[in-house]
Amino acid sequence: MFSKEYWRSSASKLSSIHYIALMAAFIAMKIIVGNIYIPVAQNLRIGVSFVLVAVEASILGPAAGIVSAAITDLLGFALFPSGPFFAGYTLTAVCGSLIYALLFYRRRITVLRITIAKILNDYLVNVLLGSLWSAILYDKAFIVYAATSAIKNTVLLPFEIVLLVVVFNLLAPILVRRHLIEDPGKLPLHWK
Repeated sequence: MFSKEYWRSSASKLSSIHYIALMAAFIAMKIIVGNIYIPVAQNLRIGVSFVLVAVEASILGPAAGIVSAAITDLLGFALFPSGPFFAGYTLTAVCGSLIYALLFYRRRITVLRITIAKILNDYLVNVLLGSLWSAILYDKAFIVYAATSAIKNTVLLPFEIVLLVVVFNLLAPILVRRHLIEDPGKLPLHWK
């Protein structure tokens, strides 16, 4: 995971027309799907764009994935601004993609890996970073945002895990045939 070859493999996708086109398609889909959500509270939403981030990260890896995440955040804000621009949210998008990539890229995608990725993304990225940025931007106590975000993420966590398992079970055979991900082995994904 931390070898130079691992990172070079992902970075090489940034010089491949095939992968750049695929990245552009993912960026477009993430921007569109990211704007379809249910508002829960100030700066707190329920959406499914994380599915696209996870699938893209499993294909592109960490280096290309973080570039795509940054472009998606910046372009998404330019096209559909929903408040003041804040670079912290770009960092949040990059961190989220990086977590999925480190756990899924060139790895066997299992229910355990999906669960770990969702827990890390939900609590480290969404609750901690997201709440910190909201507290800085909107001048309320961090704990107010963190509590609301923690409740939302805890309630949604099992549903999001199941959704990712279903999506990867459906897409894995196609992605393997197209040589976009490593063969995950026997499907459905196991609890290993």
